[in-house]
Amino acid sequence: MKAVVMRASWEPRADARLSDAQLRDRKAPASQVWRHPTFTWETLPDPEPGHGEVVVRVRRCGVCGSDTHCYETDADGYVLFSGPTRLPCVVGHEYTGEVVALGPGVLDLRVGDLVCAEGMIGCGVCEACRVGKPNQCGRLEMVGFSAPGAYAEYIVAKERFLWRLDRLAGHLGDAEAALELAALVEPIGCAFNGMVVGAGGVVPGSWVGVFGCGPIGLGAIALARACGAAGVAAFDVVPERLALARQLGADVAHDPRSVDAAEVLRELSGGWGADMVVEAAGAAQHTMPSIERSFAPGGRMVYLGRTGLRAPVMLDVLVTQAAGIVGARGHVGSGIFPRILRLLERGRLPVAGMVTTRLPFASTLDALVKSTDRTDGKVMLVYDRV
Repeated sequence: MKAVVMRASWEPRADARLSDAQLRDRKAPASQVWRHPTFTWETLPDPEPGHGEVVVRVRRCGVCGSDTHCYETDADGYVLFSGPTRLPCVVGHEYTGEVVALGPGVLDLRVGDLVCAEGMIGCGVCEACRVGKPNQCGRLEMVGFSAPGAYAEYIVAKERFLWRLDRLAGHLGDAEAALELAALVEPIGCAFNGMVVGAGGVVPGSWVGVFGCGPIGLGAIALARACGAAGVAAFDVVPERLALARQLGADVAHDPRSVDAAEVLRELSGGWGADMVVEAAGAAQHTMPSIERSFAPGGRMVYLGRTGLRAPVMLDVLVTQAAGIVGARGHVGSGIFPRILRLLERGRLPVAGMVTTRLPFASTLDALVKSTDRTDGKVMLVYDRV
């Protein structure tokens, strides 16, 4: 099969603190160890399913910001992505497709089923997994970073990480539309994990602010609307993404360099402030001062953006406003995937407009380049039709 493989040089930074296991397995935070990445087309053996696994013929795959951060480097040539990575690896994890082969022990899936997939593979036996925190699994494998990904014609996946799309395809009356819409479940799931699982949910009638209008921020806007937010203010420095934010449900959308974001949130809320603020920009060193001044009493900040930089936090504000900061990583567990699929099936999460560029699988390298301009909502790879 044809696949896009990421390779890089293992050159741990001088100040990197790596465990014996990380050194042995060469699986570590990418920005600390992997330098001078390359992305090349390669011909690999067609995969065979093991026990409890299926082979999926990939039909759609979104280009994630984490993929972009693997493609991009800092001034020293180290990739920007900070998650655990083992190279070489086939990239890509926001995928949907068609089941084409079954391994022994598969219980429910059948050949021909259309599916979407979780991309974080917990071990299932460590304490984090067993107490319902699979995103914090100490043995976590990440599809497209430490486990084979979906910038490929085929991918093997365990049945327990796949979700059928039959109801969604039936609701839409279009299998192709279902495959594309379901490829957005993973990035929306990251927002769901932070807003609903981590922070306890958006109470109907809440005022919500979203900093950063990439796919996760756009998903946060759509989720806030689905949860019954009274109003949503969005902030980004890219005009195209501000337009998308308005399209997906933001009442106001501004470049934070041209307005006082805290004042915008207070004006929208009649002086009350933000009950929930989502930081999806990965720029907390710039956004925290505005976020602190925007908190409503009991407000919550959900931190979803990733950056290796420290950010200033005035802790007294958390006391004065009885506010809190919640961090969240990942998109699996807690019923995240099936609940988002239900919202999509019922038409209560209108996010199809998030996809702004479609390119064929043969143009995967071009899609990575396109993602670096950060003007799209989602760049989507389109494989052969079903």
